[in-house]
Amino acid sequence: MSDISICIMRLSAIGDATHVVPVVRTIQKHMPEARITWIIGKLEARLLNGLAGVEFIVFDKKGGFAAIRQLRKTLKGRKFDFLLHMQVAARANLLSALIKSPARIGWDRSRWRDRHQWFINQSVEAPRHVHQVDAFLAFAHALGIPPGPPVWNWPISDDDTDWARQVLGHGPPILMISPCSSHPLRNWQATRYAEVADYAISKLGMRVVLTGGPSELEATTGQDIESAMQNKPQNLIGKDTICQSVALLKQATIVISPDSGPAHLASCVETPVIGLYAATPSARSGPYNSLDLCVDKYTQAARKFRHKEPQELRWGQRIEFPGVMDLIETRDVIDKLNQFMQS
Repeated sequence: MSDISICIMRLSAIGDATHVVPVVRTIQKHMPEARITWIIGKLEARLLNGLAGVEFIVFDKKGGFAAIRQLRKTLKGRKFDFLLHMQVAARANLLSALIKSPARIGWDRSRWRDRHQWFINQSVEAPRHVHQVDAFLAFAHALGIPPGPPVWNWPISDDDTDWARQVLGHGPPILMISPCSSHPLRNWQATRYAEVADYAISKLGMRVVLTGGPSELEATTGQDIESAMQNKPQNLIGKDTICQSVALLKQATIVISPDSGPAHLASCVETPVIGLYAATPSARSGPYNSLDLCVDKYTQAARKFRHKEPQELRWGQRIEFPGVMDLIETRDVIDKLNQFMQS
């Protein structure tokens, strides 16, 4: 096929946006003449600004009816050969009605929510018990593209790389800690991060760098980690842009993070990640290239908080209860860090 127009509907979040990139790369490889348009959220658009060959239509999720009117105006008179409707939330479903396409490909029945099935006329064939990256790739397969390994080839500008190198300077291997998820119940205790950080400095001769966004939660968490440490980390929380943060992750030797956007971003740029998982299963939503390094207590969480075995739960069901992340002990993380540094 040639001269095909494809519209992707995926507004958020950062982690899910990283899962869409391999779909884009796969389409670009096998259908190089295809014109790809992606309807995306504001933050995610900034993050992916350097992704070549993609037209981004930015939707401001906080813009109310004005944002909807603007999207309708932007799409007026346009028609696409394929809609890849990759989001099942009500807002995305309703907005997808503004997209004109005879082939409306959406998620399979097991993933339908908020009447997703009303807005599509074809479902992907995605196995139930797979990682989200592989589930998203089912959209490429629905276009007739053969299966293959995911490729990110994440764009990082020279300016962002130079900034990250300048800020980090030269020195010992870097343990980068991105301590916060946007879901607070997925976050680990600051005192336990501090214990791991002190071990990395004192026993492994590493540098520790704290990273994160400008939110009050992230700033407070960074301060709490610093206060609990015996050694001094480099605290860069709130001091970078979203694109600079990716450049920082690229420079790290290894990253520690809960289930969060930065965990997936680090994996995208081929930096190893020790993912901290209890509220969600790493097999579904862990950093794709570092699943062997994840500390996963999801089975224990299912038994303690849901009183069920994980296979009795819906695939990927969240177990977001207070204290669930306390199932991850400091020793669990130190063991993974030693495993990596000795390999």
